[in-house]
Amino acid sequence: MLWQRLARPLLFLLPAEKAHYFSMGLFKAIFAFGLGAFFRWRNRVKEPCLKTKVFGIEFQNPVGLAAGFDKDARWFPQLASLGFGHVEIGTITGQAQSGNPRPRLFRLPSDQAIVNRMGFNNSGSDAVARRLSVTPKSDPADILGINIGKTKIVPVEDATRDYLISFERLFTYADYFTVNVSSPNTPGLRALQNREPLIELLSKLIALNRTLAMDHQCDPKPLLLKIAPDVTEEQLSDIILILGEVELDGVIATNTTIERSGLRTSEATVEAIGNGGLSGAPLKMRSREVVGKLYDQLQGDIPIVGVGGIMHGEDAWQMIRSGAALVQLYTGFIYGGPATVREMNRHIAAKLKQHGYQSVAEAVGTGRAGDNDAE
Repeated sequence: MLWQRLARPLLFLLPAEKAHYFSMGLFKAIFAFGLGAFFRWRNRVKEPCLKTKVFGIEFQNPVGLAAGFDKDARWFPQLASLGFGHVEIGTITGQAQSGNPRPRLFRLPSDQAIVNRMGFNNSGSDAVARRLSVTPKSDPADILGINIGKTKIVPVEDATRDYLISFERLFTYADYFTVNVSSPNTPGLRALQNREPLIELLSKLIALNRTLAMDHQCDPKPLLLKIAPDVTEEQLSDIILILGEVELDGVIATNTTIERSGLRTSEATVEAIGNGGLSGAPLKMRSREVVGKLYDQLQGDIPIVGVGGIMHGEDAWQMIRSGAALVQLYTGFIYGGPATVREMNRHIAAKLKQHGYQSVAEAVGTGRAGDNDAE
């Protein structure tokens, strides 16, 4: 309640991007006083039913932080202490880039939404690797995902090499990798969702993954693909075929949308904001729909991470019922505050117990079979 009544209104007086860096800088300073253990104790939900194994990784709970919040790997230990089952950093590109001109991050409070056109602002894979090399995990159970994308100035035809640079540089630090081909804010990026370029990109990443695993005497890192909610039915069908053809470990659905229909925010305000990806509550039903279609077609063979419009515990629960083995949030965390993850995990645990499920895995996809008792 303190977040909704005091902290959020004060932070929302600042421009969105400034508020983001101010709040995380303050949290990191507080964390430095040795309070990490307290935050971890305060936010961890110790329910055995929340533990789940997905693409070979043991997660303490199914609720993760989506890429976009910690773009530069500056706050991974601090964020992990807030109860997340995993934290995905990035998007990281092969080369450093400043992103798009400011302002580039906008709130739509009446819609519980955000529009961003950040443009993959980050210090590049070399700098992020150096930062991670001196940022050990606070707890061995913390799971770090690394989301990689294309540098803006790199031509689309050279995109594969750019992804490979980041993958090789960051290989030893990631528990899993996400290949981002779905942001609307990098010119030409979404063209990589088409069949031929996508197969080329994923095939070469998989080959490099195997080579690096042999070199480091470890297993290959799970490789996930992040797709847009705006894919056509034909693109989605192709992606489903490709997921099986190149033997990916998982898929994240979905990224932000370029759609603007049905918003409460005035049309004039939306037009004044301009281009960018929309996230938050308006994306909930479309993301859930895409997750459901993927689940129906993949038949559980490839795990799905559901993201988009997850604002509360019930949103997370319904995403799991739609077919998501894990869920991620970003905008819901900004609007809900630090206690969001704890409350979300408590809600999921209560739902699992209510319906007699021993694990998250047992609940995945139950809504697709018309199991109304699982609501």
